Amino acid sequence: MQRNRVKAVVLLAGLSVLGLLAGSWFGSAGLAVAAVVVVALDAYIVLRSDAIALRAMRAYPVSEAEQPVLHRVVRELTAPARVPMPRLYVSPTRAVNAFATGRDPGHAAVCCTEGILDLLDERELRAVVGHELAHIRRGDIVVSSTAGAVASVVMVAAGLRMFGRRDRDHAGPVGRALLAVLGPVAAAVVRATVSEDREYAADAEASRITGDPLGLAAALRKLDASTRTLVLPPERDIVATSHLMIASPLQQTGIAKLFASHPPMAERVARLEQRAGYRR
Repeated sequence: MQRNRVKAVVLLAGLSVLGLLAGSWFGSAGLAVAAVVVVALDAYIVLRSDAIALRAMRAYPVSEAEQPVLHRVVRELTAPARVPMPRLYVSPTRAVNAFATGRDPGHAAVCCTEGILDLLDERELRAVVGHELAHIRRGDIVVSSTAGAVASVVMVAAGLRMFGRRDRDHAGPVGRALLAVLGPVAAAVVRATVSEDREYAADAEASRITGDPLGLAAALRKLDASTRTLVLPPERDIVATSHLMIASPLQQTGIAKLFASHPPMAERVARLEQRAGYRR
């Protein structure tokens, strides 16, 4: 938890330094304006990093009356996960995925897509929820949400909306240059702070929380098959926060491929089966 907080602070410090350096090009007045902007951005990222991910997925909050099974499953698992009850959201997409976000366990949110709620049975849903609560307990959401917010800010500065043909065709030479330079910079921010090991660790912690590593293995197999065909559009905020999701939601092509931070699904499944006593 503490190491993730340090990473988040370093990210914000780096963004602040870059902003101040950019302002200094315009003299003392520019530096003063940059200082105000930097403070405002840092405050927004700290307080509202979860909003960027939830807005990217057009997620809406759900009550217990609207999603009784999801609420019950999450509530039952918060005790073994040793985390407070998070806010619950649903994203209106057939793409199959889930993620947790927030600045700390006391301000966390878990979001499931409509696709994953329809695809998984209750055992598999419990396993996925356990995985997301593991990210909350471990403090992964602190640095992951911050990294996604910082990457989004970088891409907003570049004027990028999509990472596809639309940006390349309509951005003009300056826009294409910014896409070529700041797109990889934003990806580097994510890759430098979000490692593949976090998914292995969250899978292992989820196995402890639910006591059912094979349930998570079964869920991951379904997610792997579904995410190959039902991919999300390469919109700016989705790309910037894709590392939050339990399975990579994007087509691994173009600049979006630079943001890939998930380990191979087959290896995750193999490790879970090994935890259950399977021998290969």
